[in-house]
Formats: sequence, structure tokens, C-alpha cells
Amino acid sequence: MTAKGLVLRVLAPLFFLLALADLLLSDGASVSAAVALAATTVVCALIGARTAPAVPPTAVRTAIRDRERRTAFLPQRDPDAAGRRRPRAPGRRLPTAA
Repeated sequence: MTAKGLVLRVLAPLFFLLALADLLLSDGASVSAAVALAATTVVCALIGARTAPAVPPTAVRTAIRDRERRTAFLPQRDPDAAGRRRPRAPGRRLPTAA
């Protein structure tokens, strides 16, 4: 999900609740009705969030595999590891066959 979609998903219900609270409170309805409506909305949102389908493990594995394929090659981080020869110093020329 993109950042814009996430922001819209979070802010849209908040704007709806603010508009609804403004409508309820401006008409002289009781504050307790507005609080009860807001609490009910929060509970419904939590239940809806908990019942959302989880991402299947195969999709997670596929995403990890695709990311691994897109990752660029990184140079060796430890040139002194066991089994690796030390790099040559740049000062001395190698003897050549004459």
C-alpha cells in the first residue's frame, strides 16, 4: 500500500467522525449520543481491522524472493576472512620474464 493510500485510509474515517460530531452537536443533540456513536465506530473499526484477511505466507516468500533478485551485488565486507589472500601492496612491481 502506498503512503497516500495509507493516509487516506486513516484520515477518511476521522474526517467522517468530525463531520458527524459537528452535525450532532450543532443540532442540539446530547453529547452522550455523539460519544456513544464515536465509541461504536471505534469498536467496529477495531473488529474490522482484526478480521481483515492476513497475507498468505506464499505471498511473503514471493516478495522476499523478488526483493533478493533485485538487490545489487555488494562487495565483500571482510577482506581478511579465512581463506582469502591479502591484497598486494601497490609499491613493488612483479618480476617479469625477460
